[in-house]
Amino acid sequence: MAHPVQLSLQDTTSPIMEELITFHDHAFMAMSLISFLVLYALLSTLTTKLTNTNITDAQEMETIWTILPAIILILIALPSLRILYLTDEVNDPSFTIKSIGHQWYWTYEYTDYGGLIFNSYMLPPLFLNPGDLRLLEVDNRVVLPIEAPVRMMITSQDVLHSWTIPTLGLKTDAVPGRLNQTVFTATRPGAYYGQCSEICGANHSFMPIVAELIPLKIFEMGPVLTL
Repeated sequence: MAHPVQLSLQDTTSPIMEELITFHDHAFMAMSLISFLVLYALLSTLTTKLTNTNITDAQEMETIWTILPAIILILIALPSLRILYLTDEVNDPSFTIKSIGHQWYWTYEYTDYGGLIFNSYMLPPLFLNPGDLRLLEVDNRVVLPIEAPVRMMITSQDVLHSWTIPTLGLKTDAVPGRLNQTVFTATRPGAYYGQCSEICGANHSFMPIVAELIPLKIFEMGPVLTL
């Protein structure tokens, strides 16, 4: 969960999000080095007296500033492609849960538990308890296990939505008439918050997602609806 004046990304609770943060730091370092180099070149150009104006050929320099950016792009592209394939990889999920987006709430279906179905609405401010998060708490949380691969099947019944939980590294569009899927493995128990990340109408900002992650042994006893 993000906190006030936070500058970095949220703490991770999945291997995919750890990979994304590592790639973010890697790309940020490359971007910082390029920015400082360009700034140094600009300052040098502005503060240095150009006494030799007859230089018209600098093949070595042209070769360097052509090859160096290509190498930097390759160093950024290779880890990016690796993470892209990791996010689409579906090994052998232990559980399958279906999420259906509506205007403006979510419906969850536990297909492996007799078709258990429930809706998840945002709690109005009048129903919040002390310590609850405004615009993020829901009446029914989706309960998920940790240390087990979980497949989320995501679709929509009306307009475009997006099922997003940043700390899990998840963001999958819910498209009407199409069934998208994503697989993740959580590593730590707790309550993790997200929101619909696709503009879906007037109450788009009132579609929170709360995933409660519990140990696998407890989850196997049967999913629990928490208030």
